[in-house]
Amino acid sequence: MKKLWEEFKAFAFKGNVLDLAVGMIIGSAFTAVVNAVVGAILQPILGLFTENVKLEDMTIGKFPIGTLLQAVIVFIITAIILFLIIKAISKAMSLKKKEPEPAKEPPRLCPFCFQEIHKDATRCPHCTSDLTGK
Repeated sequence: MKKLWEEFKAFAFKGNVLDLAVGMIIGSAFTAVVNAVVGAILQPILGLFTENVKLEDMTIGKFPIGTLLQAVIVFIITAIILFLIIKAISKAMSLKKKEPEPAKEPPRLCPFCFQEIHKDATRCPHCTSDLTGK
């Protein structure tokens, strides 16, 4: 039983599982925001154009397709809003990116042994050659 508990702890508290849990919680909160935007802003605007149409009452024969049609419309609107929000967040994140670092100057090499040396060196620490040119 103790071994089973240790295996469970190793699985449940691994970084990936905790990251997934945090992602799910943030995802559900984000879903609430998107649903609020669709329900409070977009559906009333859509209702201005379809004022006398009640989708819930639409049927084909005995099949109530109005509810399905309404769910599809809400899904499409939600997907569009989600796309626009993610696109805006991505754009904001790309503006925040750091400027590229200036290019590093290439390392100085000893002309005799071709080992890397300090830029101000007057003698090679590897082959002890004089680098002053005298």
